Amino acid sequence: MERIQTCPNKLIVDTNAIKHNINELRKQLKSDTKIMPVIKANAYGTGVEKMLDVITEMDIDIIAVATVDEGIYLRQLGFTGEVFILNQPCASQINEIAEYNLTIGISSLTFAEELSKYETQFKVHLEIGTGFGRTGINPSKCTYVLDKLLSYGNIKVEGMYTHFACSDCDEEYTNHQIYSFEKDIKIANEKIKDIKYIHACNSAGIVNFPKAHYNLVRPGLMIYGYLPNKDLKEKIDLKPCAVLKSEVTFIKEVEKDFYISYAKSYKTTKKTTVLTIPMGYADGLRRILSNTGHVVINGKLAPIIGNICMDNFMVDGTDIPGVDIGTDVYIWDNENITVEQISSMCKTINYEILSSITSRVKREYI
Repeated sequence: MERIQTCPNKLIVDTNAIKHNINELRKQLKSDTKIMPVIKANAYGTGVEKMLDVITEMDIDIIAVATVDEGIYLRQLGFTGEVFILNQPCASQINEIAEYNLTIGISSLTFAEELSKYETQFKVHLEIGTGFGRTGINPSKCTYVLDKLLSYGNIKVEGMYTHFACSDCDEEYTNHQIYSFEKDIKIANEKIKDIKYIHACNSAGIVNFPKAHYNLVRPGLMIYGYLPNKDLKEKIDLKPCAVLKSEVTFIKEVEKDFYISYAKSYKTTKKTTVLTIPMGYADGLRRILSNTGHVVINGKLAPIIGNICMDNFMVDGTDIPGVDIGTDVYIWDNENITVEQISSMCKTINYEILSSITSRVKREYI
């Protein structure tokens, strides 16, 4: 059943901006290097369903997600291209991997042994752990692991990949990872004829390390127009694709020394126009913005006052002209307030701000 959403809270996504960003990323690549968009976490919060339309229009035939469940959902939505699961799944998901024809990242022989017990043919990419410290085989064991994988008749090694830890901020360390990875690529090329995919570059890697483009890259955040590091701004022309907005639903005038919200966390210093906005931390608005953050109303910054509630927050609208019930309120508009400014105030990263906008917020596309 389709969920009915009538609340004024909206994440407005500009699909033309996403297309622009993909084209800008393509300009960075050689003609024989393909893009594999990473659309995990509901396309970084923007809505995976609409992203599939964009991907189809942009002539992309391989997509990366983080989990088997995300891959299954892409199949249910009708995507017939290749779906790559970035993280090695659980053995309990092998039946679904086979049923939905998913290609999987693999990091251990224990998991490979589980795959070998099935009659199904599995397509895998071997992950090399070059220095991220999360998953991936030890580079020194590449020969042994590949020999074992190739001994299983139902496992086809279609790719080799690694994850960069700091391609946005540490050139020396990333070069060390590339060097380690390329030693294992050489080993793989001696054992496997025509490896289909070799990939390492995330968004920042695409811009900063063209020597590591190989024949496939994995852009994530930059597809949506946001940067993993502000230093990349001069290197690529991106358009932020998402705006988060709500509207004023209640207005009241209060006197000086009036307390606002839970724990009396704010007390007015003068006669104040208090605006109530129907968005809260259950929608993904960070509570740490209480009494410190701002929103944009009629092109002006208005301070958040009082503790942000689960479903609402309050704003001082005293100095904002022309406010009425229904007036638009922008949590970020990419101009007066950016996702990066919010993430800095929340002591986190823009990835987290985008991907944590919950399903209570309607996605609207332009």
